[in-house]
Amino acid sequence: MRSKTPLALMEQAIMVLVFALAAALCLRVFVWSNETSKSVEARDCAAVEVQSAAEVIKNEGRSGLPTAQVLAAAAGKLGAVNGASGFELPFDSDWEPLSGGDAAYILTASAADSAVPGLGKALVSAIDTKTGDTIFELTVAWQTEVGE
Repeated sequence: MRSKTPLALMEQAIMVLVFALAAALCLRVFVWSNETSKSVEARDCAAVEVQSAAEVIKNEGRSGLPTAQVLAAAAGKLGAVNGASGFELPFDSDWEPLSGGDAAYILTASAADSAVPGLGKALVSAIDTKTGDTIFELTVAWQTEVGE
């Protein structure tokens, strides 16, 4: 009668292989879910920051000033770097505003053409500096003087 030891060893080797493959698959799923979670968290934080900036712009728009002046006033309140056609506000990877250094995200606001007299309009966006992708974007509008 032959020994059944080789058969038992082969069965155990196959079971170890099956468990190793299952562990590799689970590890891959955990890594994917972590990346997805970070991406969704960045989008949520971007939405909050963009909405906050849009509210500041809209509030400054109540002054009736031209769009460029509204954006300059909003930049001053937000602590952003004012440019010719809008402003930029850099953030670190935890969505804390930066005064210098490398930014992980940049919030930008720029004047947009409303094509309607008496309506000021701006585009507020959050951009991931690593990929250059726009994470969240919002258009804000407010009433202005008709002569603008």
